[in-house]
Amino acid sequence: MESATRRDGRERERRAARRGRSRPTWRLVVVQWTVVVRSSQLSARARNLELGTCAVFVIRSRASPVGPPRSEPPDYPTPPTMECNTKTDLPKPPLLGSKWQFWKQRRYLVAFLAFLGFFNVYTLRVNLSVAIVAMTTGQILKEKLENGTTVISTMPKEFDWDSKLQGLILSSFFYGYICTQLFGGWLGARIGGARVYGVGVAVTALLTLITPPLARLNVNFLIALRIIEGLFEGVTYPCIHAVWSQWAPPMERTQLASVAFSGSFVGTVVAYPVCGFLADKFGWSADFYIPGLVGLFWVLVWLTVVRDRPEDDPYISSEELKYIQDTLGDTSDKKVPVPWKNIVTSMPVWAIVCAHFCENWGFYTLLTQLPTFMKDTLNFNLAESGFLSALPYLVMALVMQRSGYLADWVRSTHLTTTQTRKLFNCTAFISQTIFMFAASYMTAPAGVIFCLIMAVGLGAFAWSAFSVNHLDIAPQYASLLMGFSNTFATIPGIISPMLAGYLVQNKQPSEWQNVFLIASGIYLFGAIFYGIFADGEVQPWAMDESTVQKHNSNAKDTEKQQSESKMTKYTVNPPTSYTNPALNTQE
Repeated sequence: MESATRRDGRERERRAARRGRSRPTWRLVVVQWTVVVRSSQLSARARNLELGTCAVFVIRSRASPVGPPRSEPPDYPTPPTMECNTKTDLPKPPLLGSKWQFWKQRRYLVAFLAFLGFFNVYTLRVNLSVAIVAMTTGQILKEKLENGTTVISTMPKEFDWDSKLQGLILSSFFYGYICTQLFGGWLGARIGGARVYGVGVAVTALLTLITPPLARLNVNFLIALRIIEGLFEGVTYPCIHAVWSQWAPPMERTQLASVAFSGSFVGTVVAYPVCGFLADKFGWSADFYIPGLVGLFWVLVWLTVVRDRPEDDPYISSEELKYIQDTLGDTSDKKVPVPWKNIVTSMPVWAIVCAHFCENWGFYTLLTQLPTFMKDTLNFNLAESGFLSALPYLVMALVMQRSGYLADWVRSTHLTTTQTRKLFNCTAFISQTIFMFAASYMTAPAGVIFCLIMAVGLGAFAWSAFSVNHLDIAPQYASLLMGFSNTFATIPGIISPMLAGYLVQNKQPSEWQNVFLIASGIYLFGAIFYGIFADGEVQPWAMDESTVQKHNSNAKDTEKQQSESKMTKYTVNPPTSYTNPALNTQE
């Protein structure tokens, strides 16, 4: 048995040895930003101990010199005030109120006014399609006399235009429209998309107001006027992308653009019955005067409220401005040459062009031929066919209101931008292929109408993909790319009605079957081409120096994260003190 004296001697030796080296201490270490430590080096207590919003690590220091604790904490930088999205590393938008109160956030107000702008654009476009019916047909007037007798009189038609001349008048708009797509995109990028958009609608509205007197002078004046209207309205679609390149944060591009574009379909739905009512009650001239005045009123509001860049808006909040600038980065007006060779040889660009062309083929085919098909094949009267023809576009407008939000949610939580664009576009095109094919073989009116409504309505999901894909692959050239793709997408508006007229000569169901089968095949081709070649990332030829540096740093961060896959990440806020003297204990 060891004696007490020997045990006391060994204890004194251990104490003397400890006095000869630094005394071990326990320190409270608070980490400011992101600290990566190997899991095997931390105990469960150190990994899980959290105080408030800070991660606290209690670490034993074996080489800490004996001395008083630090009295002053280190000078930490001010933390960012904006929370980050853990899935995308992009800042979340500041919460300035409910989204229903869109006027409190200027980018939502811009989207709402753009929605009304496209509503007016399509009202000014389709008003002639309704008015020309009243212009070329006689009107029956009923007058009730004092004795109760009703006198019915017939007013002769004002213009004696045959069907060929009417077709030339209606198609003349597209000859001007197709010419200014590229120019509108280039002009929007050079001088500002908001101003070009407003001026385009303003001139179209002014020309609409002078349409009735010029039409009465000579039909050639009317044709020339419609061509000029097409020239000015052709800049609207491309230059709106110049607006979004300055106003739309990356994770909100789809929903903002979709809300704006849905105004086109709402305008189509509303314009037909309203213009018909105006022509019946006040004469065909009202179809030009009232939409023209409404369009000019909208232009005044747009040019007063909307600025080309958010930093030029005097009413935008500092939080929203910082959010937009942080997510978009440098959007200064730098005059950079357009890489035309890279654009025309880029397969992601041609994927967008193909998708835009295919979607517009089905859109214009049904827009121009659906009322005739329902009247000739399904035996609906004019009033019924008019209402049912507008129903698919009403469904499309409603679906598009939510499809953009859904696409952005999928991008931020589950899939990459490329995967989201392909999923939405290809799913929509394949669904449209199926429903168009089914409609071509159905004979029951209810089944045909259901298939056509689904074929048009599901196109909203495709619009939530390809219509904003320009902003994904080349933000600084987005307006130009929109003009490039819309140039090709305007061709179906000229070709598809002519082809349908060539195929349908005897008004037989088998002839209409060929029209729907062609549209179905074009949708299928668009789904395959877009699924193979589409991309959602910024292309190398569209990167400036800041984008390249950011891209390279992101690539390095990705490699580092993959090599340290076994590491644990702790994200914390700045400390209020560096050490806690209360935890300094002597062993």
